[in-house]
Amino acid sequence: MDRRMFCSAIAVGAAVTRSLAEAQSAIKVYRVGFLLGATRESVAPLFNALREGMEDLGYIVGRNVLFEQRYGGGRTERLPDLAAELVRLRVDVIVTGTNIHVEAVRHATEKIPIVMVFAFDPVGSGFVASLAHPGGNITGLSADSSLELWAKYLAMLKELVPKLSRVGVIGQTSAQVGFAELEKASGKLGLALEVADIHSPDDFDREFAGLIGKRVGALLIVVGPLTYLLREHIADLALRHRLPAITNAVEFAQAGLLMSYGPYIPDLYRRAATYVDKIFHGASPAGLPIEQPAKLDLTINLKTAKGLGLAIPQSLLVRANEIIE
Repeated sequence: MDRRMFCSAIAVGAAVTRSLAEAQSAIKVYRVGFLLGATRESVAPLFNALREGMEDLGYIVGRNVLFEQRYGGGRTERLPDLAAELVRLRVDVIVTGTNIHVEAVRHATEKIPIVMVFAFDPVGSGFVASLAHPGGNITGLSADSSLELWAKYLAMLKELVPKLSRVGVIGQTSAQVGFAELEKASGKLGLALEVADIHSPDDFDREFAGLIGKRVGALLIVVGPLTYLLREHIADLALRHRLPAITNAVEFAQAGLLMSYGPYIPDLYRRAATYVDKIFHGASPAGLPIEQPAKLDLTINLKTAKGLGLAIPQSLLVRANEIIE
């Protein structure tokens, strides 16, 4: 190779290297805020589902996307401060969970897009103007296909225990999720409701003991950051006190609760990635319709039923999508 060819090769190589460097520096690195009220460990499957959904769409951590994760550790009173922290970091979008999370984030920002996951009645809760046209900076996926779903949970408990007269409801009333609908449905079914309002992990055992003292015959667990965090403990207590229980997240049945009926939450978080991607490509949350669950699965834990000394009616068994033995 003569001097002219050698110099030409060096110049071409330098140009290619420079072009590659410029292309890499031009790649937009998006920042996704992720906020939940439980512990990092307890909701790891949910974050992993979102991350995997982003990877399926071509996002690689460290190359074109970064995640800013914030967790309340079971202290939901921390959510407003954590949401404000994500806003100060100027993330491009915030992915969060149920109503109590959405409430905290929407008070922190009216500009940054919010993708909610597993929110209940987002229209009635005031988060969006309508399911088809949210109209603000909030969009995402709802947890319920209709408000009548709450009545169905009570009806299934009544089907399971025909002489049932009193049901304990465990959740956070501050989230205003389902409690009004449950009150309406309970009157029609001739059931009295006793509510255990959980504010922190520390007061759970005391609130649960209060339900036992009121002689409830079954439990309905309203999924939220605290109940999700304590799902194994809830399942253990329900079994110890021989209380059949139902909720709307299969992770509870997998942890030992008797029944669950609802969507598979990790799938919703994976689906949330499509909303994030559309927003990154210029879509406005105001015009992205809220997605409702396409499928609700009934899961029955027969091992727990045996421990409760309870025979599951055939009418429920034939409707079950999954049986845990």
